[in-house]
Amino acid sequence: MHPRLTQSRLAELLTQFPAVALLGPRQTGKTTLALLEAKRRENALYLDLELPSAQRQLDDPEAFLRAHRKRLVVLDEVQRKPELFAILRSEIDMRRQEGETAGQFLLLGSASGVLLNQASESLAGRVAYLELTPFQARELLEPSASADDLSALWVRGGFPLSWLAKSASASLAWRDAFITTYLERDIPALGPRIPSTTLRRLWTMLAHNQGGLLNQSQLAASLAINGQTVARYIDLLCDLMLVRRLAAWHGNVGKRLVRAPKIYVRDSGLVHSLLGLASIDSLLAHPVAGASWEGFVIEQLIAAVPDATASFYRTTHGAEADLVLEFRNGDTWIVEIKRSSAPTVSKGFYSAAIDLGATRKWVVAPVAESYPMRDGIEVHNPLTAASMLAQQANSLGKGELFVMGR
Repeated sequence: MHPRLTQSRLAELLTQFPAVALLGPRQTGKTTLALLEAKRRENALYLDLELPSAQRQLDDPEAFLRAHRKRLVVLDEVQRKPELFAILRSEIDMRRQEGETAGQFLLLGSASGVLLNQASESLAGRVAYLELTPFQARELLEPSASADDLSALWVRGGFPLSWLAKSASASLAWRDAFITTYLERDIPALGPRIPSTTLRRLWTMLAHNQGGLLNQSQLAASLAINGQTVARYIDLLCDLMLVRRLAAWHGNVGKRLVRAPKIYVRDSGLVHSLLGLASIDSLLAHPVAGASWEGFVIEQLIAAVPDATASFYRTTHGAEADLVLEFRNGDTWIVEIKRSSAPTVSKGFYSAAIDLGATRKWVVAPVAESYPMRDGIEVHNPLTAASMLAQQANSLGKGELFVMGR
């Protein structure tokens, strides 16, 4: 198993909070990470709530949890038993009275909206949230990695079984099966009655429009459904952590701002699977290449600083930054993302830097080494940029609660 950057943070949070919710799409390695953490403890208990046998053990959840005090209880796919959350609150409070203050429950979930809503109502102040994304470049590649190595990750995406597949065709086949399983099994199991063909068409349309402004009316017209239904479907894909709505920056800069969010399929490998792009050659020949690269880089950077507020900036007069990161200390870093290894900077980026009073200004591109440009702009490759952002996050101190981009 490749070491995950999240592993040490998970162990740390379990020493601080009674419960930790580890959230991420299916097949990102949540169970593997949780079992590794459980092995570090003498008598941790693991239950997979997708199994009928595990659900039967919780027929009387109060008695079951009471019988397993003084143990870390790991509950996988916990959103399948929403009635547990109120009981967990009572159990946490009882354990606290007995001196058990932290590391009581590890909750794994693949539907962030469901889990966050349920937990926020019942477990306020008792739970920390941590997101496990697909593999990030920093977890797989050395800082000196070649452009070909980075391109391989871009093409396949970061889902472990896609990245580790023995061939490009095997990787694509895994991603195709992953999408089908989500559409035909996982989403229906959560309750929504959504035709899988309609949701697949929407997901594919979002891939075609990768990084574009969200236009629900246009999507609704193309799918012959109403705008509210499109909004509900997109909410679902965001809750499953498969799609990101990147908010438009808002504030008082005396300019007319674009307010619609941008929409991204979060894993680049899924973008390429939805569009039938199996190789780097087919990807580079496709119109989505630049937007796919942009989405890939954005995921690398946001994952490095989960406590920062992420948005994009655009005015009606052309000022633009692909990514704006605002830190707790008041710093604002802005990023322009380029596919070219000899990037140039648009006039709109300079305007955005002035409008936002940017502390640092970056161009992120597939360059071999970092170098400066005029007016304090720095050029970095995605690996270097993500590492520098992680250092910034560490220097500011990690927040106790991770709020995930949705």
